Amino acid sequence: MVNVEVVQQSKARRKEDFLIAFSPVIAEATATAYKGATGEVQTKLRRVVEVWRQRQIFETPIQEAIEARIDELDKSRSSSTKGGGASIFSSSSNNVPKELVPLVAPQQILSKLILSTMTSTKAAAQDYENLTDPNLAAPSAPVHAARLNGLLKSLANAEGAVAESIKARKVLINGLEKILDANRTALQVEESQITEISKRKLEIDNKKKEVEDAIMRGFVTNSDPSTPVGDSIPAINQLPNTNAPEPDRPEVEPLSPPGYSNPIGSPVSAFDVNERSHVTEIIINNNEQPPLSNPSDILSSLSSASIYNQVTSIGSAKKRKINHGEDFPDLGGDAMDGLDDDVAAILRQDTASCS
Repeated sequence: MVNVEVVQQSKARRKEDFLIAFSPVIAEATATAYKGATGEVQTKLRRVVEVWRQRQIFETPIQEAIEARIDELDKSRSSSTKGGGASIFSSSSNNVPKELVPLVAPQQILSKLILSTMTSTKAAAQDYENLTDPNLAAPSAPVHAARLNGLLKSLANAEGAVAESIKARKVLINGLEKILDANRTALQVEESQITEISKRKLEIDNKKKEVEDAIMRGFVTNSDPSTPVGDSIPAINQLPNTNAPEPDRPEVEPLSPPGYSNPIGSPVSAFDVNERSHVTEIIINNNEQPPLSNPSDILSSLSSASIYNQVTSIGSAKKRKINHGEDFPDLGGDAMDGLDDDVAAILRQDTASCS
């Protein structure tokens, strides 16, 4: 810090000898001091670096290199703190596929080295241009020797940083080549598999077409017996019949019950007698009509009465006798008046047979 104060005073007095001498190593020196300091000292160092930026003590590339190294240390410290406080069940590779786990560490190392390499190379290039610029006045011998010594250190730092970066990059490339070789081998296996699958697919497709053609030829042969069937492909009707025998048709029960007939000489139930008696009464009641003015209506009514009497008397063991004198009212006079002789004779004959 004393040397830094001397640099600041020389900058204020426009004497840049110390500034030029400290510029190549100020970034590494600040990073070393910052890395081994406590939190309070690190805060003060950051404040000093901020003052350097405000007062423009160092050139812009040098200032950026200093800040980059400090930021890099802060990031590495925060990542290590997060890693230390992580759960024992959490993945150390942040859920990286197992094939890429060998590449995580080399990539992290390379990412850290890239920043330091860029800083070192920029500082060395800047010092080299300043020292070899022909337009600048030649300094005194001691100052020139100090500048050359500082340039050698800057170039050595840049060389070491680039060498470390190259080493880390080779390790990463080696891991990538292993993954690439494994994927190339797997690719060859998959290409051979897809070729074999395509051949099998084509073979099965051809067999399916042959079977479909055989089925169609069998249909044609069944429809036209004169069509010959090839010997190589069997027709459908030449195949063995493996169909099971059909079951017998089920017996259908009739919807209406079978007719009932009374055998001759069997006793008649009281239900049948009452039913016939009821039918006879209905017929008689229907025949009790007022006198008809039309002779043809009288004829039809008498005929109907005789027919119904015959129906009720068939198959009955007992016969109800009807008293026509009581059932038919006295109409007065002869009911056959006004009828033809033949019709009147038929009616009298029917009436006699009914009685």
